[in-house]
Amino acid sequence: MPANLSGTWNMVSNVNFEGYMVALGVDFATRKIASMLKPQKVIKQDGHCFTIQTLSSLRNYECSFKTGEEFEEVTKGMDNRTCKSVVNWENEKLVCVQKGEKRNRGWAHWLEGDELHLELTCGDQVCKQIYKRTM
Repeated sequence: MPANLSGTWNMVSNVNFEGYMVALGVDFATRKIASMLKPQKVIKQDGHCFTIQTLSSLRNYECSFKTGEEFEEVTKGMDNRTCKSVVNWENEKLVCVQKGEKRNRGWAHWLEGDELHLELTCGDQVCKQIYKRTM
């Protein structure tokens, strides 16, 4: 059985977010503001169905999906592109592949101990974020 990622998570580490945003084509002013934020993730997992919210003082983003089923995703709040996304479990990692204008784009969530890890990829840029569950 895959890991249960449900919970509310606060960011504690954010490595190479700037490089990731440059690869996405995010404008300079938005990158500077976004790099100062410490977003919170709220994940609701019900079997194969997920809702992932990313909450910050700048923007909120919500994505709902069922693993194994392709869906159209508008990356509102980031680069506002439309892509075809599919999310699957690869061992204990929840992995999303996003097909659209940008090559090699996607993300992966997984647990290590009491930490939620998120790896964001676009082109040759990888951003690594770590979250801690709120009490």
